[in-house]
Order: sequence, then C-alpha cells, then structure tokens
Amino acid sequence: MSEAPPMYAVASGDRLKLLMERTGTGEPITSRELAAAAGVANGTIGALMTGAQRSVPESKAKAIAARLGVDLLVLFIPMERSGRASIPAPPHKEAACPPA
Repeated sequence: MSEAPPMYAVASGDRLKLLMERTGTGEPITSRELAAAAGVANGTIGALMTGAQRSVPESKAKAIAARLGVDLLVLFIPMERSGRASIPAPPHKEAACPPA
C-alpha cells in the first residue's frame, strides 16, 4: 500500500489572488496561465482562491508557488501527516476594539 503524498493547504485565497496580480517578475498571471504552468486544472486555481478547495498535493503546491515566484510556505501550510488529514483553520481577524 503506497502512502498518500503530503498535502498542503492554501494559507489564504486572498493571498493567492494578490500574488497572481504581481508575481515574482512583477507581471500579473491569469488563473488559466497559472493552472497550465503548475499542471493543475483551471478550476483548481479558482477553487483555491474562493476557498471551495483548501489543499493540493505537495508537488502541485510547489509548482504553483514556483510559478508565482514565492517560497512554498508563503502561500501554503503543510497539513498533518499522522494518518488523519486536518485542514488548518483560516487565520481569524482580531476583533476591533470599540473606541474608548
């Protein structure tokens, strides 16, 4: 029985969108172009941006990050490898304190 490949969860769909607007070269990239460069379906990129899909295999995460020109951990969070897949909760925003 082969072990499933390590999975990585996108840290933030908004961060992915931002990185697509200005890649490491300073140029924007479309979801179709990113999907083609990373070897994933166009729908995968869209789903990662909207949160409909949270994770991809390590090889795909590395390909997406590489095409965007960022380190893997800038965009993705490694998921638990203890046999159970757990998706990290999205970071919560601090509640704004009312003016004193």
